[in-house]
Amino acid sequence: MAGNVLVVHGGGPTAVINASLYGVIMEAKESGVIDHVYGAIGGSEAVLKEQFLDLMKYPQEKLELLLTTPATAIGSSRYALEEEDYQAMGAIFKKHDIRYVLLNGGNGTMDTCGKIYRACKDAGVCVVGIPKTIDNDIAITDHTPGYGSAARYIAETTAEVGVDVKALPIHVCIIEAMGRNAGWITAASALARKKPGDAPHLIYLPERPFKEEEFLKDVKRLYDQLGGVVVVASEGLKKENGEPIVPPIFKSGRSVYYGDVSAYLAELVIKNLGIKARSEKPGLCGRASIALQSSLDRDEAVLAGREALKAAMRGEGGTMVGFIREETPDGSYKMHTRMIPIEEVMLYERTLPGEYINERGNDVTQAFTDWCKPLIGSEIRDFIDFQELYREEKGEQA
Repeated sequence: MAGNVLVVHGGGPTAVINASLYGVIMEAKESGVIDHVYGAIGGSEAVLKEQFLDLMKYPQEKLELLLTTPATAIGSSRYALEEEDYQAMGAIFKKHDIRYVLLNGGNGTMDTCGKIYRACKDAGVCVVGIPKTIDNDIAITDHTPGYGSAARYIAETTAEVGVDVKALPIHVCIIEAMGRNAGWITAASALARKKPGDAPHLIYLPERPFKEEEFLKDVKRLYDQLGGVVVVASEGLKKENGEPIVPPIFKSGRSVYYGDVSAYLAELVIKNLGIKARSEKPGLCGRASIALQSSLDRDEAVLAGREALKAAMRGEGGTMVGFIREETPDGSYKMHTRMIPIEEVMLYERTLPGEYINERGNDVTQAFTDWCKPLIGSEIRDFIDFQELYREEKGEQA
């Protein structure tokens, strides 16, 4: 059935959200039955304002830039739609002959996707979700486009900070990772390790209560042993009573501006242990970095866009593209996609499972690193350490 496509981006962008948009456009061109692929310029509110741009009119060399453009080329929003907004959309879609609506986003956007589907399914409009979130907290799917690149960024950054701290081992460095209530990004810092003793030395996740006394003991032990310590902590760390260790600066619905967790932890170290400490907060750098974009993440984001449009054209509305990992005899990475009913993912927050967290709650397990490693693409870079080679030579001579 011929008709037009509308793509809507929602929530915080990623390093590969535009790759999914590229996938939609390429699939539409190859189908031969799609007249226009519209981008909603400014997220869900743009639908109500009819701010649509036909993306198929642009030359291929311009569209190729989507693969290496950070954030979202068509804009996003956290606009809270009301019931009357959903009811108004059917007439807007009909006016522009929009038969297929693809919403690309995280948990909140998938909730919006389900509501638009319910409001417009009787009007002949097929609505499908494309998963996107650096937080990796969408249910059912093995992982989400956007996560692999964010995971690569935190791993590469931790490795570089680790080399710096090892070169001048006089302080504790605390890196704060994004992820809200899920520790997937924080956990990925473990991929920085090449050998025992490499950073990160401690990892603190929101899935486990943060215990100050244990934290200080762990830091002191490692500082006495190594001289320099690298800690990676989630922005969503909570006390045993469930309260954030640092109150959020701002909160409205699912939109949260977290307090400065890394600065708080650094201050704890300074005041209680008398050790020099500093905090690092990559923040948006971790979700906008094209330089550290995962090639696998980008390719899967393109695939998600293509599969979403295919499903819509088959009439499979009220679904989301999911990634399913396959078991292989040699343990190599292999996955396939399948369409997941949108009701199974709407606003369900998927956190790091217990088997991926060590017993003390200050690190991840090998099971996690085995799961995560394929998603970041190529190997983390190697570095040369002449200090270490010097010590090895002196040890051999002794």
